[in-house]
Amino acid sequence: MRTNFESFWKRRSQIRCSSSREALSPLELEEDGSVSTSDSLEGEEFSHALKFKFSDFKISDRVSIGLGGRGDEVVFEAIIKNSDSPLHNTKVVLRRFTTAQAQRRGKRAIQVLKKLARRKLMYHSYSMQVHGYVCSQTMEDEGSFTIVHGYHGSFSLRHWLRQTDWLPTLEATLALDEESVRRVGDDTVGGPAVSRQLRVIRILMRDLLIGVNYLHSHGLAHTELRLENVHISPVDRHIKVGILGNAADFFEDGPNNTDRQQMMIAFDMRCVGFIMVKMILRELMDPLIFTKFKAFLNKGNDPSCLREFILRTFNRNSSHGNVGLQMLDRNWGAGWHLLSLLLATKPLDRIRCLDALRHPFLCGPRWRVSPSIDSIRWSLGSTAVRITEEYIYGDQQRARLAHFLELMEMLNPHSRPKNWLRLLPGRWRLVYCTGRHIGLTTRQPPSRVLIGDVHLTITQPSKPKPPFLFTSDVNFRVLVGKDWPHNKIGIDGKLVVNSTFKLTSGKRLYTKDENENDFQNLPAIATKAQESAIKKLSGKKWRKALRERELPSSLQVVKLASGDIDVALVLNEPLSKDIDAAQSVLSEVRLQIPPEMFDLSKVVCGTYIDSRMMVLRSVNGSALMFTRACSIE
Repeated sequence: MRTNFESFWKRRSQIRCSSSREALSPLELEEDGSVSTSDSLEGEEFSHALKFKFSDFKISDRVSIGLGGRGDEVVFEAIIKNSDSPLHNTKVVLRRFTTAQAQRRGKRAIQVLKKLARRKLMYHSYSMQVHGYVCSQTMEDEGSFTIVHGYHGSFSLRHWLRQTDWLPTLEATLALDEESVRRVGDDTVGGPAVSRQLRVIRILMRDLLIGVNYLHSHGLAHTELRLENVHISPVDRHIKVGILGNAADFFEDGPNNTDRQQMMIAFDMRCVGFIMVKMILRELMDPLIFTKFKAFLNKGNDPSCLREFILRTFNRNSSHGNVGLQMLDRNWGAGWHLLSLLLATKPLDRIRCLDALRHPFLCGPRWRVSPSIDSIRWSLGSTAVRITEEYIYGDQQRARLAHFLELMEMLNPHSRPKNWLRLLPGRWRLVYCTGRHIGLTTRQPPSRVLIGDVHLTITQPSKPKPPFLFTSDVNFRVLVGKDWPHNKIGIDGKLVVNSTFKLTSGKRLYTKDENENDFQNLPAIATKAQESAIKKLSGKKWRKALRERELPSSLQVVKLASGDIDVALVLNEPLSKDIDAAQSVLSEVRLQIPPEMFDLSKVVCGTYIDSRMMVLRSVNGSALMFTRACSIE
């Protein structure tokens, strides 16, 4: 934009500025204490900031492309040409506020400066420096307030990510040297795109969290964290959290208002989660896809289901590839775990900055981080789900899955029925059964049936202490004809089983040598997995995961007592008119699904549950693993 800024300024604002103090920066001005404010029109409120004259600047002929984003702000780049100023030849940004609401933001940014400038190093490193302001003689004159702040590159983080060659350019800007190795604990140079991007995102996220924690430690919440307000300085290679025009004070209503403080911190952490997910999953830069993403969270879906939602929403053939998904899946799903903590539904459940900086996802391989028990549980569940996605029938994978399920059951955080009352209702998708494979095997079936999703929907009536209603629905498709069609088009069907359940407390006894005859019905893989899990938890590495010093002889479980069962089969025409064909289809469906999903009375207890996963045990000892299904429209 070729604009004569001087004529534009004078025509709109009619600026009349008093003389400014020449020799001091805003930080030095605060410490000097000898500034006379008797002739200051703003009084004590802005005495710590420099007041500039328009003649001090050489205005650039273009608008800064990365610092705008609001209709009530005009942003220009400029160079301070006053030779007596310590900022001589320094490039700055002039941000002019044109409305009353915008002026309040500008004045608030200067007020916040006085509180943050006490720690010079942190202020210069992680906050956008506000040098001073230019204003008219009367503060009430609209359109006359302009702040002067530091220039940290014309690109915001959003503009960086929009570039086609953003990764090598950003790596060159950050100058990944020994200092960056110390900051992130990762000295990987080059390598695959996943490792390179993960290293850069770790650096950016750690800098952002340090800057946000710097604000929180001074009793301030940013309240406006987004990609447009985050900048990377090519000078010191640090993230700047932007202009603090909307910064809110925790203690505005009193120093003991902890609820206000927690809510403000939680809001900032949610914004940090949005920045992180946009940096990793580039598809979310599209406003339409990001709107779906926010709608998923606003509907009350648990953020722990984000992986299933994103896998079903994103296009597998996206131009960005699956680099972001691979980053989140690394380290046993540590990225998904951090996202679920940043975007937790309840504000008080969201992670804080210091805890996020210690999270395994943001720590490089050179740092030995001790994961929390929640991280261990999440890692076990994520690894089990990844193995099931490979859909391998080998005994090695089956033994590993049984082993992981046993470890999860022994680390169950909710072993009492009162905990299950809150977590149990919802829609769960069956992903694995240790007793029987789900779907087709290598045999030749008499009826060509493809099993779709198998769900278990649990609802709780409104009456006090009523039985739960369990609904097992199996979607399948019947392929008619001798040959398998390439597009797998056929006749849709559905099997629905309803039953009521009551919850009581119980125990699950471990197998011992003296009572092996009592457990002859257990599968061999399950018995070996139980022994290996007990041996695993007996080691020194897992000692901290157990509350007791010695392994118990029994496991606390939730017993499920089944009531009446109702079975319904729905088939579309023409199979609905052929009884023999319907019976053949029903037999094939029963053969391809675990028997517990057809006869719910065989489910006897629940051994593990959290907001994301659930493990139920059947009467023969088989384990059924479920993941919470997200509601997608």
